[in-house]
Amino acid sequence: MAFLDEVKFDENGLVPVITQDEKSGQVLMLAYANKEALELSASTKKMYYFSRSRQKLWLKGETSGHFQSVKSICYDCDQDAILAIVDQTGPACHTGNQSCFYRSWIGSAPAPFSNPMYELADTVKSRAENPKEGSYTNYLLTKGIDKILKKVGEESAETIIAAKNANKEEIALETADLLYHLTVMLRDRDVPWQDVFAVLEGRRKD
Repeated sequence: MAFLDEVKFDENGLVPVITQDEKSGQVLMLAYANKEALELSASTKKMYYFSRSRQKLWLKGETSGHFQSVKSICYDCDQDAILAIVDQTGPACHTGNQSCFYRSWIGSAPAPFSNPMYELADTVKSRAENPKEGSYTNYLLTKGIDKILKKVGEESAETIIAAKNANKEEIALETADLLYHLTVMLRDRDVPWQDVFAVLEGRRKD
């Protein structure tokens, strides 16, 4: 693997790994990895590290269930530090805190960025995986794509009317309804918001 050939491991065959949450942007932890840990992370799409105290490989979440799904792995300009972007399940820290960096020296520990679209998508995903009686989301997912698309069309029309009437409150309400139904549609089609945001990111230069 060309990537690993370029990484500058230290005299113990290790490289520091900074792990960041994809959704919140929060720095979760600092750990170390050797070549084998990075190879396993790439092949399994789950983060592996090397424990310096136990002198062995470890799969993050193997004991706690708080796995880290790999989204991207990069190295810095000097090629001697790794940045892993992950989808974190549960808290990253063994103390129960979301991040290992929860104590501050100067100022306060940064709060994670909250993305309402990710939170909405997580709620819809939770309903899909754990149906709840009386849930409108489950009703739509059960009815299928035709019903979902009908609602997307209706909410699009209502958003257009609200905008045409220049009613700011109605515009906000109808846009929220539209985004919700788009989120349900994306879930039904198995397309995450991350893919949509990636397209927008690619158009930033346009």
